[in-house]
Amino acid sequence: MRLSISFLLIVLLFSSCNQEKQNIDIKPSDYHALIDRVTGIMVHDIFSPPVASRVYVYPNIAAYQVLNETNGKNKSLANQLNGLQPLNKETPDSLVNKKLSAIIAYLDVAKDLVFSKEMITSYRDSLYNIWSQQNPEQFENSKNYALAVSEHIHNWMNQDKYKETRTMPEFTVHSEDPSRWQPTPPAYMKGIEPNWMKIRTFVLDSASQFKPIPPPPFSLEKGSAFYKELIDVYNIGNEIVKKGDESEEVKIAQFWDCNPYVAVNKGHFMFASKKITPGAHWMGICKIANIKAKADFDKTVHAYTKTSIALADAFISCWDEKYRSNLIRPETLINKYIDEDWTPLLQTPPFPEYTSGHSVVSGAAAEALTSIFGDNFAFDDTTEIPYGLPVRSYKSFREAAREAAISRVYGGIHYNAAVYEGIDQGISVGKLVNTKISF
Repeated sequence: MRLSISFLLIVLLFSSCNQEKQNIDIKPSDYHALIDRVTGIMVHDIFSPPVASRVYVYPNIAAYQVLNETNGKNKSLANQLNGLQPLNKETPDSLVNKKLSAIIAYLDVAKDLVFSKEMITSYRDSLYNIWSQQNPEQFENSKNYALAVSEHIHNWMNQDKYKETRTMPEFTVHSEDPSRWQPTPPAYMKGIEPNWMKIRTFVLDSASQFKPIPPPPFSLEKGSAFYKELIDVYNIGNEIVKKGDESEEVKIAQFWDCNPYVAVNKGHFMFASKKITPGAHWMGICKIANIKAKADFDKTVHAYTKTSIALADAFISCWDEKYRSNLIRPETLINKYIDEDWTPLLQTPPFPEYTSGHSVVSGAAAEALTSIFGDNFAFDDTTEIPYGLPVRSYKSFREAAREAAISRVYGGIHYNAAVYEGIDQGISVGKLVNTKISF
């Protein structure tokens, strides 16, 4: 009897030691949850679309570098992204769980990019508590390596001129020029991020590398190319109103709205209706593709990282043109010269018209995702379900991008030129990401 009890104690002790040294299991679903958590925080904090792209890209790069700085399945991004140098730190593979380190590095970089830092730190601490109990030694070693990588990414990130743009002059409206952008109702906000083109690019040689052709010359003469574009927006908007809220054009416009600045008036009060940004929508599509393809952890991080790089450079490229051409929105001209009671289906975002941001970033993201999952990758887009919108289905990423682009005309907030030139601009950015970076 005593022998049996002693044997049982030995077995339990051995089992306990084995449990302490078990590998902490990190799955692709853990990374998806991480992206979703950061997206939720960005919606809460109401980040502008360009700034949101920055919040996505650096944490993803940190996670990717943890996996691939040394001896990874994919190539390091050091010396491939503008200004990113190698860490020059050996990874003790026997002591570090790289997947765990990738999660930790992502969290560490992300917490310094959002306003509500406590929302990330509380989430991080809850995970730390679980991991430290599963395998204390592996957790500590993995965390130390992750923080070394995240510090390296932090140092690189802090040199991208974002902080400098916070103190640069705000956008000045030139009301004496009828072609220049003016604030739009109902909030009449100032033009956001007029200096975004000064942010360091990731792959682009410069913000103006894919400078699009100029929009049609401004003219209110009825035979001019510009006036035809203007009246098209007006006529399309009126036709959509006649069809009713259940028309396909309305569904498309609402599905791709993705405007974090929607102002809602109730009585004497105005408040923001919080939504995801267009970049967040494409991060959601990236998640859908990863899950459908049953991508492993490394491929999942690779897909998010490549897509977020394409999005980040697309915003820099687009904003470079927006504040160069500085073109007035259709709503302003229609109300002043054609129909003072006309309102667009969607609320006009607070920045110049040309080119269409949705078109540029959708074209870029679609090219990045196509390079990973293929040209005929059909998927059901469930991204907008949390915002009360039904699923839409696409035969490819490029088809989704084209629909995202034309949605801006249906919404009454862009001219056709901004959409068609914009998607070509984005495709150029995406193709450059595909060809210039070796993953």
